[in-house]
Amino acid sequence: MSTHSPEKLSHDDEKVSDEVAQSNANTKVLHVENVDYALALSTGPQLKATSKRSLQLFAILLVAFMGSLSNGFDGSVMSAVNGMEQYLTFFGISGLDAGGGVGSTTAIIFGIVTTSSFPVTSWPHRTSQYSIGSIAGVFIAGPIADSAGRRAGMCIGSVIIIAGAIVVTVAKNLAYLLGGRFFLGFGVAISTTAAPAYVVEMSPPQWRGRLTGLYNTFYYSGSILCTGITIATGKIQSSSSWRVPLAIQIVPAAILAAFAFLLPESPRWLIAQGRKEEALTILARYHGNDDPDAPLVKLEWKEFEDSVKLDASDKRWWDYRELFNTRNARYRTMMMLMMGFFGQWSGNGLGYFLTVLFGAIGVESQNGRLTLNFVNTIVSAIGALIGTTLTDKVGRRTMWFWGTLTCAGTLAIVTGCTAKWGASNANPAGANAAVAFIFLFGFFYSITYTPLQALYPAECLAYNTRAKGMAFYALAVSCASFVNTYAGPIALERITWKYYIVYIAWDLFECAVIYFCAVETKGRTLEELDEIFAAPNPVKKSTSKHEIKIVEKEGTTV
Repeated sequence: MSTHSPEKLSHDDEKVSDEVAQSNANTKVLHVENVDYALALSTGPQLKATSKRSLQLFAILLVAFMGSLSNGFDGSVMSAVNGMEQYLTFFGISGLDAGGGVGSTTAIIFGIVTTSSFPVTSWPHRTSQYSIGSIAGVFIAGPIADSAGRRAGMCIGSVIIIAGAIVVTVAKNLAYLLGGRFFLGFGVAISTTAAPAYVVEMSPPQWRGRLTGLYNTFYYSGSILCTGITIATGKIQSSSSWRVPLAIQIVPAAILAAFAFLLPESPRWLIAQGRKEEALTILARYHGNDDPDAPLVKLEWKEFEDSVKLDASDKRWWDYRELFNTRNARYRTMMMLMMGFFGQWSGNGLGYFLTVLFGAIGVESQNGRLTLNFVNTIVSAIGALIGTTLTDKVGRRTMWFWGTLTCAGTLAIVTGCTAKWGASNANPAGANAAVAFIFLFGFFYSITYTPLQALYPAECLAYNTRAKGMAFYALAVSCASFVNTYAGPIALERITWKYYIVYIAWDLFECAVIYFCAVETKGRTLEELDEIFAAPNPVKKSTSKHEIKIVEKEGTTV
């Protein structure tokens, strides 16, 4: 039986205690969605936003963002000019007393087109007009992005947008206007299939949510520019009041068309074409800061080779079967379609008629309606920026559920205020409250849907179906948007504020579906999501966490 002196025991205990304390000091416990991805980020060199390669990547993506800026301008310009007497009089559209055009003529003009951020992102005046022109364009959008590349899709779509913008700018009658809007929709279907896919595939996984959300947030850059310009041009007593804003939307589309082929191609697309050396060079340059042996680059490269198929349906322009031929694929497609329909039917359909809504609550002057339109755009843009910063922190599923629930609440208050203190101006304070909650609706809608509409569908789709899936997404958005843009003006004319109630009820339904069906995509590479969708319960699998311990020993991490 061994014995120790009290002094010896105390010394041994102190030594063990010191070792435990040192171990705890050098150990970091993380709860993560995916172990391999978390270890790659933790053990490799950190990608810094201020590095040369990161700044180059941001400049590259800024060019792609022009597609969203162009769409934001167009999505806002029709709402703005729809509140101008000069525009309504020129085309003989009814609705001057209501504060803007309503009825079937406006329904056709809004419905014939499409343009919006990516499937219409924001609420203020932009119900994703993907209608007739966009529906026609989606059938070639996916094959173009798959066969010719993401850059070609952005360029071709932008050229068609420019042609459509020229036609609407010089429009002499409704036939010109409708024809130009058709071409705008056709071009947008192509560019908004290629551009979000490009941004998602070029972004490092740890920044994917913020960068892709920022793509959609650029919708507001165009929207703010448009609504600010229309305040000034609305004072011009000629057709220039609405022609000038329509013409300016050419500029961002021209930038994207001119610079698209100067961008590096998506490494996933290059690998699918068998151009592996080019793909690895681009991946290492922008995801590993020129280091092909960086742990994150090696992880992504292995997953690329395992998941990107050289003989998949993206090589066959007519083949859409991989969107539906397995349970995994069907769940991915369901998530994409949910975002497509929910993004259009959460209340933002009312935004296209924002100047009309302001008229309904007693804002009588044209300049007053256009000014409120501009202020609302600023408020919504702030919401979009906040939402973009939250996507990689809060998570997609959480933002989607709580954002939609908040939209229902704010829209219910707008409905009540408009019903009680509307155009009769019986209570100016009540009417002002309605305006305030219209702003709040736009704010919360933009926090939620502006970053998610481009990000979530592209994340959920596998590489080999991403381009065609995004085209199919555009088709779904077009169909949903067509209901908004055609039914909206007619419903507002016939039942006025009661139309809002439809959106409130639908928002509550959406919340239930999101809670039980929506998967979380945060914290994983795009290829790792296959494990989520292949699970028996994808929702439970996507929200589960793993505990890992990062221990630093002698300057290294293990």
